[in-house]
Amino acid sequence: MTLRFDGRVAIVTGAGNGLGRQHALALAARGAKVVVNDLGGARDGSGGSLTAAQQVVAEIVAAGGQAIANGASVTDATAVEAMVATAIASYGRVDILVNNAGILRDKSFAKMSVADFREVVEVHLMGAMICTKAVWDTMRAQNYGRIVMTTSSSGLFGNFGQSNYSAAKMAVVGLMQTLSIEGAKNGIHVNCLAPTATTRMTSDILPDTIQDQFKAEYVTPAVVFLASDQAPTRCILNAGAGTFAASYVTMTQGLHLGYDAETPEKIAAAFGVIADRTGDTLPKSAGDQGANEMAKRGVTSS
Repeated sequence: MTLRFDGRVAIVTGAGNGLGRQHALALAARGAKVVVNDLGGARDGSGGSLTAAQQVVAEIVAAGGQAIANGASVTDATAVEAMVATAIASYGRVDILVNNAGILRDKSFAKMSVADFREVVEVHLMGAMICTKAVWDTMRAQNYGRIVMTTSSSGLFGNFGQSNYSAAKMAVVGLMQTLSIEGAKNGIHVNCLAPTATTRMTSDILPDTIQDQFKAEYVTPAVVFLASDQAPTRCILNAGAGTFAASYVTMTQGLHLGYDAETPEKIAAAFGVIADRTGDTLPKSAGDQGANEMAKRGVTSS
């Protein structure tokens, strides 16, 4: 089985360099028509130029593919809506959205300004939401869609100096969880990619000795899969150095302790049991937590 995208139309944000560039090239090489979106700003989000996106388009066209460049900021809802309208006018539909655009403003929490925290959340979380909102009705109407959110191990597991980035990247997981539920009846599959890669975003973070092991192109096969007809939904797929794994948000079995004046002390005494991951579960939705709590209390829903 070969994963192909003939007749499919993809939008890839932040596609002028690094991971986004590799994603756009790979999708185009497998037959997709691609909107190469990139603001063309610096790593911290300042500035802007269409040059990087145009260069990727030129690569795709030179290889026999179809692509157009777009310089919209993912935080500008009007510009993003215009980008989607251009994609539909040019190619007739939008099947795939890869939310890859991002910025970094790393500092320890003690030194971080509110503005730097807010701006990173704005690009990663609100940018992903704005782009997804712009394609959502189109995908619902055609009963088909593949949306890839880019999360990070920093969000899933934490990383010193990246409280803003970590918060934003875990937030897109929550967005994915709910949209995968809401999109299911219309054939919209929503997943997260957690990449490890050497790009201009990470060039001064990863040690030189291992950077060659984490090339951006080693991550892209995960996007090809998550953008395909074979994609699951509600998956967090980790990818780096040619290795692929899945991450989960799970819930332990828990323990019913009731409510009285001594309940805080009971929690403290029993926390080892409460936190024991033996038999932990993967909730299907938020309601599963309440259902588990009622079951532990001995109450069954009618």
